[in-house]
Amino acid sequence: MTHEHDHDTVVVDGDSGSSMGAILGVLGIIVLLVAIWYFALGPGSGGGGSTTNNDNDINVNPPASIAPAGS
Repeated sequence: MTHEHDHDTVVVDGDSGSSMGAILGVLGIIVLLVAIWYFALGPGSGGGGSTTNNDNDINVNPPASIAPAGS
């Protein structure tokens, strides 16, 4: 007398969906790096381009000796 056990075949699929999250993550990092480059190093930095040198220095020379206030 032998008992045959019914065994179900279980297939484990490693692909649990599309890799849309990974693609969006990579694109987000690329956009972030481009934005950092643009504002820090590129044309949006404001430090480059034409530089104007305005000599609008005001020299204020106080008197050499100022009498101290009364005690």
